[in-house]
Amino acid sequence: MPNLTRLLGRRAATGADRLGIGVPGYAHPLVAPMEWAELTRPGTPLHWAVLNVSGGAAGGPGSRPDPHCLEAVGKLRNAGIRVLGHLDTAYGQRPFGEQVSEAHRYLDWYRVDGFLLDRCPTERDALPAMRRTAETLRALREGAHLVFGHGTHPHPGYAEAADQLITYTGPWHDYRWSQVAEWTADYPPERFCHFVHGVPRPHLEEALRIARWQGAGTIYFTDRLDHARCGNGQIDPFEALPGYWDEIVSRIGPGISE
Repeated sequence: MPNLTRLLGRRAATGADRLGIGVPGYAHPLVAPMEWAELTRPGTPLHWAVLNVSGGAAGGPGSRPDPHCLEAVGKLRNAGIRVLGHLDTAYGQRPFGEQVSEAHRYLDWYRVDGFLLDRCPTERDALPAMRRTAETLRALREGAHLVFGHGTHPHPGYAEAADQLITYTGPWHDYRWSQVAEWTADYPPERFCHFVHGVPRPHLEEALRIARWQGAGTIYFTDRLDHARCGNGQIDPFEALPGYWDEIVSRIGPGISE
């Protein structure tokens, strides 16, 4: 990992060791009731949770209010937990009007606190359109928390358009050898998120250490496998609790200062 000493020194001043959890989007509350219940457990170092009513990468708020999702979101809001609506950008190919229409439904039905813009583009050419989308969403909901779901390091300009960037989404076997973009050292850890699947329990501490080294303030690690390794395109490794959920909560909980 290049320039690790320099990065570590810069992160120490910003509290890079203070990690929290961002939930990319659990399965529907009827399918994953335990997962949704765990989010309201006192002391859980949770930064936010994503609501994806329709499910899948191209999911959204659905065509009508879902009573089960309304109940789940109500419990999260009562517990003071930030809820984000899932919006698909289709790597910049999704029409602007469709995204705004879905954002309105999320706000009208579930009163979300912001949005995760999934499958977000990374190229400089797409940046003006993403800035326009971000400005519109903030106009719809004052104080909206916006997370851009790139899954890799985008052009640095995206950091000025969103509150957080997801700069890694992928398997553990790639994450443990990944490198951080040098420009991220100019921003505090709370600006970056890492989502990693297939992390074996014995390597959990190593994964947390990598997140700290690379300056990620929000993480979600799971031992569940990805689509290809499971051999089933319907399986999302982030839709269910990891087998070591309690261990993650206990490891990073005491380090959180909200």
